Amino acid sequence: MDDKRDPGDLDRRLLSALRDCGTDPRVAAAARALSWAGEHGALWIAAGLTGAAADRARRTAWLRGTALTAGAHLASIGVKRVVRRPRPGPGTGVPPLVRTAGRHSFPSSHATSAAAATVAFGALCPAGARLVPPLAAAMCVSRMVVGVHYPSDVAAGAALGALTARLGARWMNGGGAR
Repeated sequence: MDDKRDPGDLDRRLLSALRDCGTDPRVAAAARALSWAGEHGALWIAAGLTGAAADRARRTAWLRGTALTAGAHLASIGVKRVVRRPRPGPGTGVPPLVRTAGRHSFPSSHATSAAAATVAFGALCPAGARLVPPLAAAMCVSRMVVGVHYPSDVAAGAALGALTARLGARWMNGGGAR
């Protein structure tokens, strides 16, 4: 048995399978909507600001959680500029269903901000701990359904976002920097 498998091949095959889900118009519409809502972390920033407005007792924590989410998003952009992995596209047999803000793929900034929001907002509110993870997961999957990220881009983005929010959790809750 040959153990010299190309990990990129698995990435491409998974992307192709998920992108095929976008041939259903309802799935494509939902994936496009999630992609649009997550652009520049907009959905998560809006959710954090809403939490800050609604929860006066923990307003500072909500604002700090929102800042962590935005900071994670900015970190992903910095990593993209260093790694410079091209997005999948027509040349890979995966035509995208949406336009993107940039041409680099690794890591997924949508996944980064979604995972950061999951960790940060989930720690602040029981409803957030129940509602944010499934929405964040759907947003992550949507990036592959619309054909603009490989699964490894999404996994790396989610790890970066979760780590960023976890490292900032003490600060978010008023305990200062670590």
